[in-house]
Amino acid sequence: MPKIRIQKIIADSGLCSRRAAEELIAKRRVKVNGRPCALGDRADPFRDLISVDGEQIATARRQESIYIMLHKPRGYVTTMKDELGRKSVTELLKNVGTRVYPVGRLDKNSEGLLLFTNDGDFANQIMHPSKHITKTYRVTIRPGISEEKLALLAAGVVIDGRKTAPCIINVLTEEPGRVVLQMVIHEGRNRQIRKMCEAVGVEVARLKRTAIGPVKLGMLAPGEYRELKAEELRALRNAALKEK
Repeated sequence: MPKIRIQKIIADSGLCSRRAAEELIAKRRVKVNGRPCALGDRADPFRDLISVDGEQIATARRQESIYIMLHKPRGYVTTMKDELGRKSVTELLKNVGTRVYPVGRLDKNSEGLLLFTNDGDFANQIMHPSKHITKTYRVTIRPGISEEKLALLAAGVVIDGRKTAPCIINVLTEEPGRVVLQMVIHEGRNRQIRKMCEAVGVEVARLKRTAIGPVKLGMLAPGEYRELKAEELRALRNAALKEK
């Protein structure tokens, strides 16, 4: 088999995107058969052992692709291994049979739908900003929110020096000191929903992702996971093909 660029092998494993793999290589965090590699180096995924930070990746010995949805509970971090000893979402994925990686992330205090796969191309399709895959959140805020602030959020607010894209907001329930919103965004910026709410002066008490594109969390219990159904996977792939 002809040798392949190492960043592509890493991306195909599902660990990260190709660009992120290039950054890992540039930082000398990637080794091939125990030796640090450089950008432009190639390897045989069937023969060579490739490791990132000392941990071997699952290269393409043509393992079967797997696609999983997890109901992430609050209190877990979206990492493969946490240096601070915090609970990781990977602890919840028991008896999967192969190593899978999260598609995107949810912060420690957020909950809801999180996808996992060992298919790097699929993960990149879902996460790439150009695909505009929507993410739907149930957001409990306090103490309340005005129509003016709702309009600001919908139109876009500046976070981290850049304005967010327009989003869809609906008020689900409203009572004294507490409002539940549904927010639909198609960006994937770090802690975006929380930062958007902070920008208009409201506090997020609870944040739950209920859907990614056409795939809904449904009645899956916190901490539980299941494989995506064929129709769910097909719908996600179709959504990724419809670039805006």
